[in-house]
Amino acid sequence: GFVGLWIALLAKERNPELDVMLLEARQLGWAASGRNGGFCEASLTHGEKNGRRRWPEEFDTLEAMGLTNLDEMEETLKRYGIECDFERTGEIVVAVEPHQDADLQGDGYLSQEQMRAEVNSPTFLSGNWDRHGTAMLNPAKLVVGLARVASELGVRIHEESSVETLRKLSAESSRLVTPGGSVDAARVILATNVFPSLLKRYRLHTLPVYDYALMTEPLTAEQLAAIGWQNRQGLADPANQFHYYRITRDNRILFGGYDALYYRGGQVKDEYDARQASFERLASHFFTTFPQLAGLKFTHQWGGAIDTSTRFCAFFGHAHGGRVAYAAGFTGLGVGASRFAANVLLDKVHGLDTKRTRLRMVRQWTLPFPPEPIAYPVVRLMQ
Repeated sequence: GFVGLWIALLAKERNPELDVMLLEARQLGWAASGRNGGFCEASLTHGEKNGRRRWPEEFDTLEAMGLTNLDEMEETLKRYGIECDFERTGEIVVAVEPHQDADLQGDGYLSQEQMRAEVNSPTFLSGNWDRHGTAMLNPAKLVVGLARVASELGVRIHEESSVETLRKLSAESSRLVTPGGSVDAARVILATNVFPSLLKRYRLHTLPVYDYALMTEPLTAEQLAAIGWQNRQGLADPANQFHYYRITRDNRILFGGYDALYYRGGQVKDEYDARQASFERLASHFFTTFPQLAGLKFTHQWGGAIDTSTRFCAFFGHAHGGRVAYAAGFTGLGVGASRFAANVLLDKVHGLDTKRTRLRMVRQWTLPFPPEPIAYPVVRLMQ
């Protein structure tokens, strides 16, 4: 996934002499990194409200670091020629209920008339356009590009190599055991995302929440004219159960969100990836949003698990005297934040004291979720 790929690439950039091996349980990008909505946000805190509430004294620093991270990411893509349909068109948060308008006032505010001039929907009451803090991209293409560059830099990539156990061998070495053999490493970074951590102390710190999306057939010129969307921004509404949607390079609309489902027991199963009731609900919401596109067909539908944490953004952990580092809990905003996390984790396993590692957000412990059977009603209450 993104965290592992960025770690591999950045580690070789920092020190080309390092021997870097990337172990992937299945195929690169097969889970959340390859099938997300393609919103690459600068935010490291899952939005301003969450960030200001949890880390008010360093929020401005976190915002600046997030924007720098996105700038650096864009530069890396250009430097290595990674083609992933990257478009830094920004994101508009749209009010679809009257009470949502007040939170959108301020810089970037769009009145109803201005909003519908950007993207025409009868459900849009106003909006706020952050023009620089979000890029749109094709996540699967980004995975392929990062893997290519990492390989060219000398990273050894092994797919179908699930790490089953991690144990400390000595003060200088840890062992990772896979079905095909074992690897001894001086430093280990774990990027297991939604799957249970190999470090038992963190196994209750994430839960899998399933998200679903639809993709339309390409729009005709007439259909595009009916909705506008000439500036190709990402769109999202601010509800607790929200929708996100964007227009792709070939003028399809990706429309996802709303249902965020935690399945009792907290397991990640392939059979959860397709839920017809969610797809039908999304289709209904789509045509409520864009009634002028009635008759448009959906060519793709899919789902997958997001790792969520109790603070709704990434947290960081370590073990084995600091030679093992871990990050998870991105809660659906990991496309951009994964690169920042990779730099944090590389700092940590090399024992570096940096502006990143000194952040309270990085140092602070996050609360775990309760175990089942308590977890299910708690998650429902949070939703």
